[in-house]
Amino acid sequence: MSTQPTPGGDVTTPPTPGDLAARQAELVAALVAGGADPPGFDSAPLAAARAALLRKRAGDVARHWPLLAAGLGQRWSAAFARWAANRPTTGSLRDGWDLARELRDRGELPALGAEELAAREATARYDGRTAPRPRRLPGLGRAGGAVAVQLAGRVRLLRSARR
Repeated sequence: MSTQPTPGGDVTTPPTPGDLAARQAELVAALVAGGADPPGFDSAPLAAARAALLRKRAGDVARHWPLLAAGLGQRWSAAFARWAANRPTTGSLRDGWDLARELRDRGELPALGAEELAAREATARYDGRTAPRPRRLPGLGRAGGAVAVQLAGRVRLLRSARR
């Protein structure tokens, strides 16, 4: 086993590949899944990287859920960051779907987001655990007073959300 000198001149044993993989997993968990800061890392740069990754993730979700993001307006970034801070991503589409459902359940879903959620619920089945699957039969979606129906591949909003 080879050794490497440290900046102070001490000789240390290099980390084994298993140790490196474990440290990398700790770092990833700290950055994107709400894990504790791993030992040996400065908390300020970790916090900055965490915030940047949350902003990037919020932008990706907003591209998949534009009406939800528009409905929240200036509150979008903060609302998404609060929701996503301790959750690993499941993909932008599913993250937005889960956020919209949680906002709906809390009575905080804006009208535009309710209409978008109703349309998504009419076109696909999503159980919150596995990837959404397209509906083959006519589908109905409801959220925040909005009602959407999918028939023959077309989605129609039957009733708008309460404004």
